[in-house]
Amino acid sequence: MIVHSLSLKNYRNYAALDLQLSPNINILLGANAQGKTNLIEAIYYASFGHSHRTRTDAELILWEEREGTLRIDFERMGVPNVLEFLFHREKRRNILFNGHPIRPRELIGNLNTVLFSPEDLLLVKGAPAGRRRFLDGEISQASPSYYQELLRYNKILVQRNTLLKRVREHKARLEMLEPWDIQLAESAEKITSKRLEAIKKLNMLANLMHRRISGNRENLSVSYEIHGQKSGEMTNDLKTWYNKKMEESREQDVFRGSTGIGPHHDDVILEVNGINLRSFGSQGQQRTGILALKLAELEFLRSGTGEYPVLLLDDVMSELDAARRNQLLDFIRRERIQTLVAATEEAYFPQESIGTCYDVREGTVSKR
Repeated sequence: MIVHSLSLKNYRNYAALDLQLSPNINILLGANAQGKTNLIEAIYYASFGHSHRTRTDAELILWEEREGTLRIDFERMGVPNVLEFLFHREKRRNILFNGHPIRPRELIGNLNTVLFSPEDLLLVKGAPAGRRRFLDGEISQASPSYYQELLRYNKILVQRNTLLKRVREHKARLEMLEPWDIQLAESAEKITSKRLEAIKKLNMLANLMHRRISGNRENLSVSYEIHGQKSGEMTNDLKTWYNKKMEESREQDVFRGSTGIGPHHDDVILEVNGINLRSFGSQGQQRTGILALKLAELEFLRSGTGEYPVLLLDDVMSELDAARRNQLLDFIRRERIQTLVAATEEAYFPQESIGTCYDVREGTVSKR
């Protein structure tokens, strides 16, 4: 996966930009608030159809402008492609893939990326929702059909929760939940099975990366925790198990007005040498664990799609110590992964030339 060029018009602080990118490492250097992260965001947006910084597309449009555009020329498995986004303040965006309109749900899996930002360092300590998003994003890029199932599950979940509130308000009968339970259990089984399959592979890859980073001193394990599953309880028939659990929790669900069982409550558990990283890991162990997880994500997508995704490093170099920075850069160079790195200091990089450098200043980009 190679991004050849990025073109912006009235996007964030860029009135107009046509940037040609190297297929190797691209280093975006500049002070804070100059527009480095906006370039990282633009490529991430083209990959997922949303920003990692805002939920409102209108915020992507340059101040006092009514419209903006984002265009990515990229190569996937040797085939050239173009993604274009047309933003409007008063109406929905338009998405074009090779000149043809597509729906947002058709976007995932065309341009694959892995983003590593300072916020990811909170992945271990943060809420389970962040770890679920990480896992779902990873699987969706490798398997767009999983993303479609995730959309279906969330739609059914919203409808079931709406019905739960109506039952609580005595505007609907309890038995009306049964058909929704059947649909939700069916979809939950597909999602959980795919997550368990992905975690099995991710666990192997993450431990391999972690052992390299830690000098074979530590083992990292990544496991999946199914909410509501008792310790030691085997769940071979997930659909039947979900149906049973939802039936058992109906009254409690009605009282809450929300569904208390399902993959939207599950978690990803990270342990080093059997110690839970979230509860007992040191800051150094947590950062090593996240770095290993990100490197494993690159390998996971390569094994699932046949090529590495584009790696986006958003001001993360300042958050890693010299040893971890060097290990990250060594891996990128060895595997020849196209990378965009946003950084404020040139000192974060080795003295020898490791890539193409760009100076970013007040919405302009100049190649050195």
